[in-house]
Amino acid sequence: MPAPEHVDRLPTRTRLQPAGLWCLGAHGGAGETTLAALSPGWAAADHAWPQVPTAAGPAPVVLVARSSAHGLLAAQRATTQWAAGLAPDVDLLGLVVVADAPGRLPRPLRELAHVVGGGVARTWHLPWVEPWRLGEPVDPATAPRPVRRLLDDLTALLHHPPAQPAVPSSVPSSRTAV
Repeated sequence: MPAPEHVDRLPTRTRLQPAGLWCLGAHGGAGETTLAALSPGWAAADHAWPQVPTAAGPAPVVLVARSSAHGLLAAQRATTQWAAGLAPDVDLLGLVVVADAPGRLPRPLRELAHVVGGGVARTWHLPWVEPWRLGEPVDPATAPRPVRRLLDDLTALLHHPPAQPAVPSSVPSSRTAV
């Protein structure tokens, strides 16, 4: 897998505290902080691949990107970086595509999201949540159904991981669309 140019790579940052799940924004405004607020123990990775030297295994990470062309291309660069082996000690669980506007995605963006999602084991699509845009607290109990499904899926993956951990590959092992 050819690596993206150095300027297009997300940095790697040492983290002294592990997290139950690292939410890694592929670009600014991706929604990593909002996603991390869904569950205690989850943390925003601040747009950098986490390295946790005291961890017993690879750091569980979910990549987060907006559904805009900018966001999806940033996610594509990040998944390419991971697939090229440039995100060591990371278990990339999947990609969360967060709607960048209310309504259905235009066809070109749906197609791009499909292509980008093919580089990871799982892809989830979250709708536009107007109350979050207005600064209301993130509450899983009142979140839209796709957000609650994502929370359930990730909780299950973290508590009952697949027999084989995700490894960089050009062929996804499974796909989940929410």
